[in-house]
Amino acid sequence: MSIFREIPPTAGLPLYLNDVLSLFMPAKRPLEADFKEFLGANFVKVTYSGTAAFYLILEGLKEISSRKTVIIPAYICPLVPLAIKRAGLKVEICDINKNNFNFSLDALEELCNSNEDILAVVPTHLAGIPLEFTALEKICREKNIFIIEDCAQSLGAEYQGRKAGTLGDFSFFSLCRGKGLTIYEGGVIVINKKEYIPAVEHAFSRLVKKDIFSEAVKIIEIFGYWIFYRPLLFWFIFRLPQLFWNLQGNQNRANIEYFEINFPLHEVSGFRKKIAQSGISRLGREIAAQKEKARYYIENLKNISGLTVVDEPAAGKAAFPFVTLIFSEARQKEMALKIFNHSGFGVSQIYELPITGYDYLKAMLPDKQFPNAAYLAERAITLSTSTFLSKKGQDTVLSIMKKIV
Repeated sequence: MSIFREIPPTAGLPLYLNDVLSLFMPAKRPLEADFKEFLGANFVKVTYSGTAAFYLILEGLKEISSRKTVIIPAYICPLVPLAIKRAGLKVEICDINKNNFNFSLDALEELCNSNEDILAVVPTHLAGIPLEFTALEKICREKNIFIIEDCAQSLGAEYQGRKAGTLGDFSFFSLCRGKGLTIYEGGVIVINKKEYIPAVEHAFSRLVKKDIFSEAVKIIEIFGYWIFYRPLLFWFIFRLPQLFWNLQGNQNRANIEYFEINFPLHEVSGFRKKIAQSGISRLGREIAAQKEKARYYIENLKNISGLTVVDEPAAGKAAFPFVTLIFSEARQKEMALKIFNHSGFGVSQIYELPITGYDYLKAMLPDKQFPNAAYLAERAITLSTSTFLSKKGQDTVLSIMKKIV
């Protein structure tokens, strides 16, 4: 591939001319109605970002319960503890399994049994893979603990015939660039029990305001996404900033893993929601295509010694915006990233560190070690299932991967 040709590392939906033209057409119904239909959900509200959605859920929960502690997995986006901190709540961390993203159930049960202050648990359907939900739910229900599903990467995933996001009490999705369906920056709140709706609605009306300037900037950025989210131009908005921050010695920013606690909460305009409405009509086809690419990778890699492929559970159907591989040795991950770094084939990583590894978060997190999350962070890479990736490109990636292992 050309040095400037770059496949996006996740299967974000590209925007087409029809999507952009939809901005100027009247909407037939609200975006929230489209989401309710797609998910089979009771209540949906669009927000500025997935982080804002999570934060507003927490603010609503503060009106329902006096408990203050939220349990999150040890391998998760740094924005999650920032939202908990901003809501004035405490963060507790639970380790995950060594070779998948499920909570270590023994560790989770111990945390829930030993602390009567647990307000909520945040199971994270990472990499589009639905978690094993039944045992987790049993632990939480026995202690009257709320379940907030983190579905930022899992739009379209299913567990036991139900969409991810409709399993717990609440959930939140991301409509950020590269996260499948997008409005460049956006999020969705889902509430599955009607009695909890008023509290979150009150938090929304209290905290979310209009910001015309911010919306104008996002609309301009949508046009930029339309132009640059394609292999011949993506290098300039993804790899070039990464090179810049690496030269500055700022690895967190290079990996897009540095965030501020004062994330925006502004209202999303109907103008921008139309972009998502245009894309949701083809969402099922896009997810089916990325699952097909994922299955091709998985079938060719699953029996290789020294390599674990994180697959969907028996009762689940993953959306697979990318495929996650775990090497048996950390040096193999380093080798793979070095080889693929400038290949343009969309090989990347989820998070570089366990959540306690980020220096800028240490003051708000428990000072504990989480060996399984650290193991995964040291050894995991991702393979893109982007619509731009050809079968020839996949075969090239597979050939290189087999040599590395």
